[in-house]
Amino acid sequence: MVFITRRERFSAAHKLWNEEWDDQKNFETFGKCANPNWHGHNYELSVTVKGNINPDTGFVADLKEIGQIVRERVISKLDHKNVNLDCDFMKGKMASTEILAIEIWNQIKSDIDALDCELHCVKIIETENQYVEYFG
Repeated sequence: MVFITRRERFSAAHKLWNEEWDDQKNFETFGKCANPNWHGHNYELSVTVKGNINPDTGFVADLKEIGQIVRERVISKLDHKNVNLDCDFMKGKMASTEILAIEIWNQIKSDIDALDCELHCVKIIETENQYVEYFG
């Protein structure tokens, strides 16, 4: 079993806010991430797949195909957008990095698995000090 990773980048704004809470609880819980005028990050997304090496190509998967899937299903919907307002697969969901990782997984899993490999991990680096990994 071999693991291989494709990295993509995107810039997006979001706000952490629970509509069921009052302003005070939101600001106490989410701090500056609850800024009413949003805030942004330069995200780094890594998609890791695993599988056996194809003896004809020497690949677990063609990273060009992985990149195309990720760009079409995820990056095009997030880059230079508002996660809360513009991204169809995040509508009505808390825009935390944890939930974003799960939803990205859901967007790409079937297309990745159709490539004769298996989606292993979605990793999102939000800041230099914080990242999330989701393994399905």
